[in-house]
Amino acid sequence: MNTTVNGTMIQMDGVEKVYRTDRIETVALSGVSLDIRDGEFVSVMGPSGCGKSTLLNVMGLLDVATKGSVSVAGQRVDAMRDAQLSALRNRDIGFVFQVFHLIADLTVVDNVEIPLLYRKGIGARERRERAMAAIDRVGLSARSRHFPSQLSGGQQQRVAIARAIAGAPRLLLADEPTGNLDSQMGDEIMAILHDLNTRDRTTIVMVTHDPRLADQTSRTFRLFDGRLVH
Repeated sequence: MNTTVNGTMIQMDGVEKVYRTDRIETVALSGVSLDIRDGEFVSVMGPSGCGKSTLLNVMGLLDVATKGSVSVAGQRVDAMRDAQLSALRNRDIGFVFQVFHLIADLTVVDNVEIPLLYRKGIGARERRERAMAAIDRVGLSARSRHFPSQLSGGQQQRVAIARAIAGAPRLLLADEPTGNLDSQMGDEIMAILHDLNTRDRTTIVMVTHDPRLADQTSRTFRLFDGRLVH
C-alpha cells in the first residue's frame, strides 16, 4: 500500500488547466496550490463555471493539469502514463456525482460491483461480498436486487456511494452529491459521508453550493474564476 507524504493526501502546486480549441482558449484553473491532509473532510465552493468540477477531475486523475505539480496518495501524478493513472485511480479513489450514473438494466448489487470488475485478483465471490457489505453500509441491503427505477432519488445516491466505496478507496471525491435531493435526503447522504470520514478515515473532498453543508466540513476552499480565494 502506498503511504502519504507527511500525512498529505493531495498536494497541488501552481496548477493550471487550460482547454484549447482552434479558436478559443479557456483557463479553468489558474495557479492553484493547496494541501489536503489524509483523513480530512473538506468542501469546495464557488459560483457556477469557476472551475470546481475541473479541480475535482484533476484530483481524481480524470483530467491532467496543463501546468504545475500534483501528488495524490503520496505519488507525483502529473508525469504518470495513462495506465499508471488508471491503476492508482481504481485502487485509491472513489467518485460520487450529482447525477447517479447507475445502469438502468442492472440490479443494485450488480451496479455496485462494476468498479471491482477492474480490480486484479478479485474473484466473483469476493466481488459480491464486497458489494453487499457496501450496500449494507448505506442501509440498502433489502433493496440489493432492485433496479434503479424502483428506488427513490436518495436511494439511488446511496447506491452510487456504495459503488464508490466498495473498493475501500482512501480518497472520495463528491461533486454536488446532494444537489438533486431534498433537504432530508441530503442530510442522510451527509451522515453517510461523515461516517465514512470518521470511522474509516476516508479523505473526502466535496463540491457544494450549500453553505450549510460546507459548514459541516473541516475546511472550505473557495474558487473564483479558476483561482483559490480567501
